[in-house]
Parts: sequence; structure tokens; C-alpha cells
Amino acid sequence: MPFQHMHRFTNEAPPVDIDTTQDKANSIASLIAIMAYNESQNDAAAKDKAIDDWLPVTSSRKAKWWYSTFHNVTAMVGAGVLSLPYAMAQLGWGPGIAILVLSWAITLYTLWQMVEMHEMVPGKRFDRYHELGQHVFGDKLGLWIVVPQQLVVQVGTNIVYMVTGGKSLKKFHDAVCPNCKDIRLTFFIMIFASVQMVLAHLPNLNSISAMSLAAAVMSLSYSTIAWAATLNKGVQPDVDYSYNASTRTGAFFGFITALGDVAFAYAGHNVVLEIQATIPSSPEKPSKKPMWRGALLAYIVVAFCYFPVAWIGYWCYGNSVDDNILISLQKPSWLIASANMFVVIHVIGSYQIYAIAVFDLLETALVKKLHFSPSFMLRFVTRTVYVGLTMFVGICIPFFGGLLSFFGGFAFAPTTYFLPCTMWLSIYKPKRFGFSWTANWVCIVFGVLLMILSPIGALRHIILTAKDYEFFS
Repeated sequence: MPFQHMHRFTNEAPPVDIDTTQDKANSIASLIAIMAYNESQNDAAAKDKAIDDWLPVTSSRKAKWWYSTFHNVTAMVGAGVLSLPYAMAQLGWGPGIAILVLSWAITLYTLWQMVEMHEMVPGKRFDRYHELGQHVFGDKLGLWIVVPQQLVVQVGTNIVYMVTGGKSLKKFHDAVCPNCKDIRLTFFIMIFASVQMVLAHLPNLNSISAMSLAAAVMSLSYSTIAWAATLNKGVQPDVDYSYNASTRTGAFFGFITALGDVAFAYAGHNVVLEIQATIPSSPEKPSKKPMWRGALLAYIVVAFCYFPVAWIGYWCYGNSVDDNILISLQKPSWLIASANMFVVIHVIGSYQIYAIAVFDLLETALVKKLHFSPSFMLRFVTRTVYVGLTMFVGICIPFFGGLLSFFGGFAFAPTTYFLPCTMWLSIYKPKRFGFSWTANWVCIVFGVLLMILSPIGALRHIILTAKDYEFFS
């Protein structure tokens, strides 16, 4: 019996701790799950990086600080600078000078805010305006606040530049060959669009840097021609600085319409973050330093373009100045022809600056939301269709600029004058009644007034001039 007992004892399995075994199994399962999750996260991160390396805004981060200068000049100094003397005629000397200078100072301040906010979260860059909006207002609300306004500005500006490019080509043709057969504006818009069809397929913002530099030089050139030729002509003998309108109501509506023209002149903020996204950055050398250096120089160039054209043009012609100062000059024809060709070259580059941001938005939606594969064909079709649509609208509605002053009033003022201030107050929460708090609220009030008043004036202008509108001209 003892031996049997011993035999029975030695052949029995040792007691098992069920809880310990279960814990080990759970730990192994958890480890496998964590490894699988990390692997999926790494795959997702690698996929996102591959997409970012393909998208036009984030595919190249090799820009120098001076790229910021000519990209911002190209984006901001549009052919609208030539209408600033006319805006001055609607505003008058005192209010006109005050509003132009105040707008310059406010938009320089809000541009600085956007440059600072680009990397306010350590290790993260807000490469697009709507990404900054999503960080401040939330993913959904930020998208709905920023994207519609951006699209109004960017797409609307592209359509206006399509028409402006066609009109400037026509003026060049008519000045060089006054006795030639008259050619419809439609064909000149199509010629301008054909150039954009080619340039639209350049992959990113840095790839159009040479075009942007040429455009910036051209904007400075035709602005200089405008004010220098006007100054050379001198003050006209019958100059009158009173308001054109015969009634106070007419003068008031002319005044608020001119506010919209000024707001349109400072619309470059809609691509500021996208421009900054192309500049390399590190904790030791953040992108905001070279970006701000370039942007500040750009604003000095803007001042040299805007102020002399507006003030000298109004000083010489008074309230008889045309809505395009080059029309008032008329002669010498070779100089006017040159200035119009400079306008064409400038709007070619400026169109691309705004279009790149739209391309980025469209391609992001197609690849990240609709899960299309990033490919040359996707990009080719998307960009060709977009340029074609802006050309079609420009041909159908060559008076789109008048409509844009109405729709744009809701978008130009917010995105440039007060949306950056609202974001700044929400994020940094400066001391109440301190300098930063006060400055931001001054910008917000000024911007809101612009947003409310300029569309009212523009709507009245559209109603009064609708009888002169010609579709498919």
C-alpha cells in the first residue's frame, strides 16, 4: 500500500493556478492587440505621409524666406490696385487715406497672427486655413466656418482673374493694332485659359515660384507705370474732388461700395498658411521667422503699389477718374499696351497661387474622403475640369467682378480682417482691456462693418448697372 500510494502521488499532475494562467493568456492577447494596433497606426501614418507628400501644399517644404515675399505680393496685389483711385473718388480724401492705411495696418497685424498660429501646437503645423479653424472651433464647425469663405474668395478670384486676363489681352491687342478687326472678349479669355491649362499641372506651390516671382515684378511694374504716368500728366485743369453722386444717398452707397473694393485689395490671407507650409521648420528654426521676414517685405511692396496709385490717381483726375486708371491715361499707347501685358503676366501667376489652394482642397477630399488613389490621371482630370469651369463662368458672365463685390463682402472681410483675431482671442485669451485684447476687438469691429456694409453697396451697384451687363460678350 505505501508503494501504491507513492506511485499514485508521483503520477498526479501538480495543482494548476487557473487565475495565473488566465492572466498570462490575457496579457499575451493584449500584447498582440497592442502590436496589431501599433502596426495599423504605423501603416495609417505611413499612408497619410505618402498622401501629404503628394498633395500640392505639403509635398515640398524647401522654400526660402524670399519665396514668402513674392508669393504674398502675387496673391495680394491684383489688378484691383488699378481701381483704387476710383475707390478714393467714392471715399474722399480724408476717409480714403484713413481706410487704405488702416486696412494696410490691420491686415498686416492679422497676417502676423496667422504666421504665429501656424505652429502654436508643438510638433504640429496648421498647413491650411481650415486646419487652423478646426483646431480653434472644432472639427466640424471649423470646417464649415472657414472652407465656404475660402472657396468664395479663391474660386471667385480665379474667375475674376480669368476675365481680367482676357480683358487685358484684348486691351493690349487693341492698343498695338488699333485698325485690326475687333475680336470678341470670349476668345481672349480662352487664350488666357489655355495658358492656365498648362501651368495648372505643375505639382505644387514651389514649382510655380519662378512664375510667381515674375508676377510680383509685373505687379510692381504696372503699378509704377500707373502712378508715374499719371504724375507726369499732372493735375487736370478741371479736377473736382467732390462726390460724383448728386444725392447723399448715392454718395453713401458709393462710399460703402468702395469699402468692398478696398477689402478685395487685401484678400491675400486666404493662402498665407499654405505659403508658410512650404517653408522648412524645426524646433530650433521655426518657419514663422523666415515667413514673417518675407511677409513684412511683401507688405512694404504692397504699400509702394497701393498708396501712390490710389492717391496720385485721385489727385490728378479727381472724381472723373475711371474705374481703371490705365483707361484714364489713354496715351502713350505703347506704355498702356506694356502695362496691360504686365497685368496679364501678373494674373497668370496670381491665378495659380489661388488655384493651388483649391487643387489641394479638391485632391485632399478625393483621396482622403472618397479614397481615390493618388495618381497623375486624378490630378490631371481634377485640375483641367477646374480651369475649364472658371473659364466657362468667365466667358458666360464677364461682369463677374461686380457680382464678386457682393458675394465677396461676406468672405473677404472675415478671412482677412477679423477671423484671425477671433481665433487669437479664443486660443491665447489675452488680458481684458489690455493692448492685445483691444487691438483684436478694434479689428473685429472694423471687419464686421466691412462685411455688413460692402455687400449692401455692391447690391445697389449691381441693380443700377444690370442693364449694361452682356452675357457671352
